[in-house]
Amino acid sequence: MICGAAIAGLAATLNAAPALAYVGPGAGLTALGTMIAVIAVVLLAVVGFVWYPLKRLLRRNKPADDRQEPQ
Repeated sequence: MICGAAIAGLAATLNAAPALAYVGPGAGLTALGTMIAVIAVVLLAVVGFVWYPLKRLLRRNKPADDRQEPQ
C-alpha cells in the first residue's frame, strides 16, 4: 500500500509540467528566510527534547565520588 503510494507520487512528480512563474525578490527572500527558520526550529527541538534529557540522564548515572561539591 505504501509502496503503491510512493510509486504514484514519484510518477506524478516526474510528469509535472513547469510552472513558468516568476518569484520576485521579496517573496524569494521571505521563502528563503522561512525555510532557514523552520530548519533552525527543528534542530533546536531535537536539542531540547533529546539532548538535554539525555545529558541529565548520563549525569545522574555517574558515581557520587566523581562529583565535586562546592565548599
